[in-house]
Amino acid sequence: MTDSSRAVSRLSRIILPRQGEPLDVRKLYIEESETNNRRAHPLTRTSLEIGEESEVSFATYFNAFPASYWRRWSTVESVVLHLELTGSGRVDVYRSKATGARIAVDGKPFTSVDDKPAVIEFEVGLQPFEDGGWIWFDITTDTAVTLHGGGWYAPTEAPGRADIAVGIPTFNRPDDCVNALLALTSDPEVDKVISAVIVPDQGTRKVRDHPGFAEAAAGLGERLSIHNQPNLGGSGGYSRVMYEALKNTGCEQILFMDDDIRIEPDSILRALALNRFAKTPTLVGGHMLNLQEPSHLHIMGEVVDSSVFMWTNAPHTEYDHNFATDSLAESPDLHRRIDVDFNGWWMCMIPRAVAEEIGQPVPSFIKWDDAEYGLRAGEHGYPTVTLPGAAIWHMAWSDKDDAIDWQAYFHLRNRLMVAALHWDGNIAGLIRSHLKATLKHLACLEYSTVAVQNKALDDFMAGPEHIFSILESALPDIHALRKNYPDAVVLPAASELPAPSQRRKPMRPPVQPLSIGYRLARGILHNLKGTEPEHHRRPQLNVPTQDARWFLLCTQDGVTVTTADGRGVVYRQRDRDKMFSLLRESLRRQYQLARRFDALRRTYRRALPTLASKQQWETVLLPDSAKSA
Repeated sequence: MTDSSRAVSRLSRIILPRQGEPLDVRKLYIEESETNNRRAHPLTRTSLEIGEESEVSFATYFNAFPASYWRRWSTVESVVLHLELTGSGRVDVYRSKATGARIAVDGKPFTSVDDKPAVIEFEVGLQPFEDGGWIWFDITTDTAVTLHGGGWYAPTEAPGRADIAVGIPTFNRPDDCVNALLALTSDPEVDKVISAVIVPDQGTRKVRDHPGFAEAAAGLGERLSIHNQPNLGGSGGYSRVMYEALKNTGCEQILFMDDDIRIEPDSILRALALNRFAKTPTLVGGHMLNLQEPSHLHIMGEVVDSSVFMWTNAPHTEYDHNFATDSLAESPDLHRRIDVDFNGWWMCMIPRAVAEEIGQPVPSFIKWDDAEYGLRAGEHGYPTVTLPGAAIWHMAWSDKDDAIDWQAYFHLRNRLMVAALHWDGNIAGLIRSHLKATLKHLACLEYSTVAVQNKALDDFMAGPEHIFSILESALPDIHALRKNYPDAVVLPAASELPAPSQRRKPMRPPVQPLSIGYRLARGILHNLKGTEPEHHRRPQLNVPTQDARWFLLCTQDGVTVTTADGRGVVYRQRDRDKMFSLLRESLRRQYQLARRFDALRRTYRRALPTLASKQQWETVLLPDSAKSA
């Protein structure tokens, strides 16, 4: 930077796609005019070669500046765009309103001399961004132009200290974990702000035994620590990360990351920048992009629906936005600022001060631990921000059966636990929601799902001490329970069974009340009848996972359904006696829950300081030390 530069503290770099990225992924970084004679060529992750008489826009997910978030959550009052360019052309800066409307801000021509990059800067105030809006720039070239580097900067020094302890719990994913460790040191700017990397290894296939571990560990040196422990789930892994970070490091920021992600390294620096400039200690989370469809954004932000206490997309957001077909400039809702209740722990930066004050995660094993922590932090006055432009790639939930497999137990049990801890709403809404889901599962012949959810109700009503006591044993118990149900047994392929006896006809989802009622009546009448034994030997239909809906399955006795990942099938078989038994047991538990929930609220809230205490977690993380004490 020159002495006259207003760019002092970098908030985000201008970054380019990796070599070999498909065209749809390029649109996360740059938008190119269809009239360009040739494609722009990234020379490095931070430099770009643009042909003559071309136009390239940086109104993209990774390179536009999310001004409204910085306006709302930080002390920054203006932002400086700093670019270094060779060649001749023009830079134009634009901003958007919360409606998505584009407004021209400023523009300058540039011409470099003797191959020395021309330095272009624009300072833009953040006052107009109360409710939404981004800032971006376009480059129009006369000659061939090279962008040697650029970024968005604050005109003041960043407060505080950059000192991150990264935590990556892992379970039988040594390949993914090694790749994540390598990614942390692949970018020198990221590498220098990381003071510790904490890896709780909870699996039987140890990351230390991976052939690439030595290389990954060498880059981190003494900063890397591996902690072998039983499988305590995500909450046990992240609790170990927080415990070690607070006890054994001087970090200012604790960064939770999943092991099975692909990292965009600058995202770490962007989260760090907002962490340091935040008006108050703030949890800063990143977005999740789809690992298999990498131009797809999972969601702009999530909240908890207070009517039924269930996580959902925040207002004015949609799941699975595809930037390859709908650019940032063409998507008005993406220009609103989205406020959230929590952020997923695929990437979430927690200030040390917050962790020290509000404590450890609750012992949920998996599911709802991130939501609970965000809600708890909010109750203490510490907001969560899901920051656009900070993101990782992760397997999409649509490729998993987690709503109906063993994870259904943790979904329900922990939803109830977090509701008891942080929700003052009427339990009737939650129970109606669960009853509807139960009937749907039974209609879809998902008996194992209802069985594990009945156990979830039992374990929740047994109280908070019981929840901690089964942290390690709940999963094996659930696996054992599911073995009693055919819909939980995955077969390699439908061809393992006889060919289906029926040919499936296209069936449209019922949308009118009359058609819904007709399908429902047919399903009820069918389920009152006995089962044809033949259909448990030979399926009636082979059903793709996306077609396995209640209005089709409720009139069948035996069907195969493909798993969400496409790797196998399950043979769902109707059993009238088992269905009514599961329904009776569910209704009985729901009645008990309705009667006891207010008392359970009081019990769980009294227990929260213990559930989230370092001392209680030591009894499972460090059992030998706890016994000797």
